[in-house]
Amino acid sequence: MASAKLKYLSLGVLVFQTTSLVLTMRYSRTLQGDGPRYLASSAVVVAEFLKILTCVGLVFKDHSYSGRALSSILRQEIIHKPMETLKLAIPSGIYTLQNNLLYVALSNLDAATYQVTYQLKILTTALFSVSMLGRRLGVYQWLSLLILMAGVALVQWPSDSPSDPQKEQLTAGSQFVGLVAVLVACCSSGFAGVYFEKILKETKQSVWVRNIQLGMFGLVFGLFGMLAYDGDRVQEHGMFQGYSMVTWIVVALQALGGLVIAAVIKYADNILKGFATSLSIILSTLISYFWLEDFEPTSVFFLGAVFVIMATFLYGYESKPATIPSRA
Repeated sequence: MASAKLKYLSLGVLVFQTTSLVLTMRYSRTLQGDGPRYLASSAVVVAEFLKILTCVGLVFKDHSYSGRALSSILRQEIIHKPMETLKLAIPSGIYTLQNNLLYVALSNLDAATYQVTYQLKILTTALFSVSMLGRRLGVYQWLSLLILMAGVALVQWPSDSPSDPQKEQLTAGSQFVGLVAVLVACCSSGFAGVYFEKILKETKQSVWVRNIQLGMFGLVFGLFGMLAYDGDRVQEHGMFQGYSMVTWIVVALQALGGLVIAAVIKYADNILKGFATSLSIILSTLISYFWLEDFEPTSVFFLGAVFVIMATFLYGYESKPATIPSRA
């Protein structure tokens, strides 16, 4: 009975995290305010900082709230093992790029289209798992990847609705930028996830310590990216320009979402994760249409979404899938 309750709780948490982050991020990027809009690069930096603080707190808790033990473990695992720490620079840099790309994608795509298209990370993770970890995929998994590609292609199929030509051209340009951002994010997610999984399997370090190492590099890369891309705006209006309550919610969801997933994922089997993905896509579609009002669903979109949901379930049907490691 307790196990069943934990499973349903896990389902609720997975659906909430995957749906709320996408919707609030999309809402925050399209919200019309009086002042300048917040900088995505700044939000990525703040999220990395919060992530480090949270992981330090979790390591502190795991060592019976001993400051001496915390200091010792951080020195031993991070400072005294520089080569092990440097291994995390590659996935950290890719994750930082990915996080910035997600803001670009949701600035140009509605939440529903983004949610469905981003499921291509299943394909990239599977391919990198085969090439880097030597995993073997079953017949159902290869079939699911073909269905997944067909579904995403249908979702991206241009609609025939008549509109103003100039506005249509602008929309098409924005959608192309959003699509490219999602595709690059899917590739980076697949590679970094499998690379991180490989590192975790080669060592016995705590996953929280590994996430502190990731966060340290992510913070450095994020700061460099913010100063290189938005340096003038940061000097003019400050790093926290345009921040609102919604912005802080987005930052908190991005920082803590991975930790929540890591905490509940052991109770979620493949079918449950499939349900979570499906419910998240459905909720994103409904909220995008009724609340954000930035999405006009078509029959082709619904067909593509059904294909993607089918592929998600089918991928977890046979043996163990190539899972995406939880990166806090």
